[in-house]
Amino acid sequence: MSTSVNQPTKSTKFTTLDLVYCGVFSTLMMIGANITAFAPFMVIGGVPITLQSFFATLAGLLLGARKGAIAMLVYTLVGLAGAPVFAQFKGGFSTVLSPTFGFIIVFILIAYIIGKMTEKKASIKRYVTASLIGTIITYIIGTNWMYIAYLFWFDAPTGFNYWMAWAWMLGPLPKDILLGIFAGFFGFRMHNILRINKY
Repeated sequence: MSTSVNQPTKSTKFTTLDLVYCGVFSTLMMIGANITAFAPFMVIGGVPITLQSFFATLAGLLLGARKGAIAMLVYTLVGLAGAPVFAQFKGGFSTVLSPTFGFIIVFILIAYIIGKMTEKKASIKRYVTASLIGTIITYIIGTNWMYIAYLFWFDAPTGFNYWMAWAWMLGPLPKDILLGIFAGFFGFRMHNILRINKY
């Protein structure tokens, strides 16, 4: 069985089905963000452990760079407008000042990057690699935003420093690595089934 497929013909048109897919992934982000509502112990250092990275990765893998990023942008704008769709049912423009906002805004970026990496040619290796690169980018931007937020405008815990910020992220890291690998395999499989035009 072949492990690579060619992508559909490039098109800049946005179809009704594209809008549906973008809406689906925006909704999945809202659900994945609030898994801690049912498991409150899944919060480490003020950072909720969620499934957002997983769904943002799938958005890039299945929808492509443009549509995946738009789906994540819609999710972000809905939350900033005041809907309680961010982790722990938070929302509103004040979320921009939250230590975890870096993890929200980066989902737009990783969906775009992952989509770009997998648009021209699909293979399991490429999908898994793109997913793990997305995980790395998420942690670099998200953790540094959190550190800067605590350093300049948010009340920092006693003894807080740069290495403490990274130490907090060691908890969810194994989960996100495993989910990244799974997203790569699952995304490749779903790509072959759905055959979504990524352009």
